[in-house]
Amino acid sequence: MALQIHVENTNSCTLCIALDGRLDTLTANDLDQSIHSSLTPNTQTLILNLQNLNFISSAGLRIFAKARKTMTSRKGKVYFTHPTPQVQKVFDIVKAVPLAEVFANTKELDDYLTAMQAGVDGESN
Repeated sequence: MALQIHVENTNSCTLCIALDGRLDTLTANDLDQSIHSSLTPNTQTLILNLQNLNFISSAGLRIFAKARKTMTSRKGKVYFTHPTPQVQKVFDIVKAVPLAEVFANTKELDDYLTAMQAGVDGESN
């Protein structure tokens, strides 16, 4: 099965990409191109929804690492939501993605981001 990439700009600072299928040697370059063509100068948050990703290879992990490096260079963040059990197992074994960037669902990510922003608001008072 090929990889389907669904891009959604939720606001000027956030880019959401949902993946469906297999992220492997044959499809990794497609994701890389999609990420880089979709990023705008204002993008500070990249959210990768892995709910329908049923396979990831080392080539896919390299694209995730490259995306994290790109976002770090622009002082942004990458978050991963809804990892399937297969993908979560790869993350756990390889430890290529920090646990602080992986969320079981969108609500969990939203709660985290709300708490982070509340911390920033509290610091400015």
